[in-house]
Amino acid sequence: MKLPRVITMLPSATEIVCALGYRDAIVARSHECDYPNSIKQLPACTKSKIDTQKSSRDIDNQVKFIVEQGLSVYRVDGDLLKKLNPDVIVTQTQCEVCAASPKDLEDALSDWTGGRPKIVSLEPNGLTDVWTDIQNVANAIGEQQKGKELVKGLLNRMSLIEEKASKFLERPKGEAPIDRPRIACIEWLDPLMAAGNWIPELVEMLRGENVFGAAGQHSPWIEWDALCKEDPDVIVVMPCGYDISESRRNMPALSDRPEWSSLKAVKKGTVYIVDGNQYFNRPGPRLADSLEIMAQLVNPEIFKSDFKFEGIGWERFS
Repeated sequence: MKLPRVITMLPSATEIVCALGYRDAIVARSHECDYPNSIKQLPACTKSKIDTQKSSRDIDNQVKFIVEQGLSVYRVDGDLLKKLNPDVIVTQTQCEVCAASPKDLEDALSDWTGGRPKIVSLEPNGLTDVWTDIQNVANAIGEQQKGKELVKGLLNRMSLIEEKASKFLERPKGEAPIDRPRIACIEWLDPLMAAGNWIPELVEMLRGENVFGAAGQHSPWIEWDALCKEDPDVIVVMPCGYDISESRRNMPALSDRPEWSSLKAVKKGTVYIVDGNQYFNRPGPRLADSLEIMAQLVNPEIFKSDFKFEGIGWERFS
């Protein structure tokens, strides 16, 4: 069977195509696609206009300046796209600063003559949308059944974790209920942003109480005073696009504040840095791994020995 020629314009799209068993169909990727590792051998068809080596405050300023000009933060290599002649291009419309958009593609392919590739635009605002996106990609490459099987397998994994967390909170009649841990998930450090979209759903599946952000809605900016006022039991730091080491490098934006040491989570030692770039920020198959990571942090009494992500997917901040 001849494989379709696929170009993936964002990491989650690459992971979806690979999870469907079509790694060999991918002929190019975005500059940010890095999993599975073999994908790095492929040519990159995008570049960022942002200097990602700067501080989180500087990166935010760069992004806002470019967007205010009505421009994209990405450059798309239209010549490479045309040379590779793909059958399918997978991009997204969820976030204008997360990956190249359909408009970026239209601009890059404006002078394309001949057959146009099928463009699949992902729009993952919540978990249900992620499963829909997986199925849409599967349909586009002619593997409808594999899409259904992949989604079913991910849902089964996550349901087992949710069920175990729920049972832990059940108490015999007459016993006092266990308080749900209050969780603050931080998606950007400076300025401060909480996590929205699918992250509140992951917290709810673990029977935690999500302090900021609403399921299915974009991540909200928050004030430092609001974090101090809420004083959550657990703080999970997951900056978009950052691995653990990069997040740790930028943590002084929080930890240097005079009120930091008085926060409940800091005193309890329940501030965690997770690999947001590889897990939580990628709306694809590894959201099941993200739930497993979160389970270890929110409910260590019942999940700590279940999964092996410490030092890989998360570290305690101290």
